[in-house]
Amino acid sequence: MYVAVKGGEQAIDNAHKFLAEERRGDLAVAELSLQQICQQMSHAVSRVMAEGSLYDHELAALAIKQSRGDLIEAIFLIRAYRTTLPRFAYSEAIDTTAMAIDRRISATFKDLPGGQVLGPTFDYTHRLLDFTLAAEGLPPQQLEPAQERIDDAMPRVLGLLNSEGLIEDTAPEDHDDSQVGDLTREPLEFPAGRDLRLQNLARGDEGFLLALGYSTQRGYARNHAFVGEIRVGDVAVEMIPEELGFAIEIGDITITECETVNQFKGSKDIPAQFTRGYGLSFGHSERKVIAMALVDRALRWQELGEDQVAPAQDEEFVLSHSDNIQATGFVEHIKLPHYVDFQSELELVRRLRRGAQCQQSEAAE
Repeated sequence: MYVAVKGGEQAIDNAHKFLAEERRGDLAVAELSLQQICQQMSHAVSRVMAEGSLYDHELAALAIKQSRGDLIEAIFLIRAYRTTLPRFAYSEAIDTTAMAIDRRISATFKDLPGGQVLGPTFDYTHRLLDFTLAAEGLPPQQLEPAQERIDDAMPRVLGLLNSEGLIEDTAPEDHDDSQVGDLTREPLEFPAGRDLRLQNLARGDEGFLLALGYSTQRGYARNHAFVGEIRVGDVAVEMIPEELGFAIEIGDITITECETVNQFKGSKDIPAQFTRGYGLSFGHSERKVIAMALVDRALRWQELGEDQVAPAQDEEFVLSHSDNIQATGFVEHIKLPHYVDFQSELELVRRLRRGAQCQQSEAAE
């Protein structure tokens, strides 16, 4: 085995050189800049930041460029880089009610305080290829100024239901912030609290959550959801320096937030009412947060006294398989050398076959 590994060093070096050439592509074609990726591939950047657990557009763009557009590989690069960074403090909980709104819609109320703000969305576009985007040498398209960001605080849509007592009241109670778990510092244990579940889902693979969320809508959780509200925009991040003792603003981040309204027939202790699902992610990531909210609600079956009947309600199954970096490691490791393991199993199969042949020969005699 040592000779095999030693003999492969040159091949590995050549593979790295070949990868660099393939990543750059035709030298006659202009190289992508990080600004181009940030500005024109913003959804990909948002996903890498969210699932990589690091809010930095340029680093996410660099990871996308380095990985040749393989977003899971880019997320892996960001996660690895993140482990080298020191942690100075924890920020305060962000106030999404005070979000500077780019987009805010509700599927439950047509007329609501602040109105529907469509913002940038594919929802109303025709799914037809726009070949004008492939035209080269044309001057940049001149667009009319888009709607300005709305800075006025908007009340939550679900507050309308809460004012009538028709939805569960999840107003935060006084608690010690130190009780909130940190999935990036401590390994996940079961059963997990909702704080850790939401952290796990926020870092989880979008495709995996999408499939689970889809399953809940097809009857594999007996729960029908309405999108109470989706918000996309910028929120202020604050922290409390020890030397000051009060909160200061350290910057803004773009986030997407979703609250769903779910049916609930009630229990012996709780009257019939609506319940909530919640999703939040870095950047503009509507599909991710909707799926996250659906799965979050499904995982709350026990606290609401419901029956567990679906995969999306199985906490250990969902949380143990949502991380695409762990999944990639397990799935792709089988392409790496397993010479010794295979040779031992090969010899075992040969020995069993020889034994079976001997028994057949003896039986024939």
